[in-house]
Amino acid sequence: MAKKAKRKLARSTLPMQRQLNLRHEGRYFDLLHIFDRVNNRHFRGRLRGYKVLWGRRRKERPKEYFIFGSIQEEDRVIRIHPLLDQPFVPRWFLEYVLYHEMLHSVVPEETDSTGRRRVHTEEFYRREKAFPRYRRARRWEDENLARFLR
Repeated sequence: MAKKAKRKLARSTLPMQRQLNLRHEGRYFDLLHIFDRVNNRHFRGRLRGYKVLWGRRRKERPKEYFIFGSIQEEDRVIRIHPLLDQPFVPRWFLEYVLYHEMLHSVVPEETDSTGRRRVHTEEFYRREKAFPRYRRARRWEDENLARFLR
């Protein structure tokens, strides 16, 4: 009896971020809708092909610092911490967090004199401060950070 050849499973060649089953719809906020609004308002709709997702829920909350969002430019994936999907978080704060991450795709990083990579450059900070609710968002972040830490 001849053996059948095993079928190879097709595997995505995309990096791991794309293979995770993460969603843009949260319980309280739809990140895709917020991304589109920020993209149109502040980037003239030029950021295309991005996925914006809620990150994975962790078993434990962070103890010392909290990362609100991150961007993987090579995958075009922006992840927002799922603890921000709560009713006490203002929508305009999520707009600021997304704006911050989106800025990373348009403001180039620099290398300083020691060879260290800098993603938050003077130009980045200048453009970040141009966000209409920048001061309000930073104040809200300072006043509410403890709610996200253990």
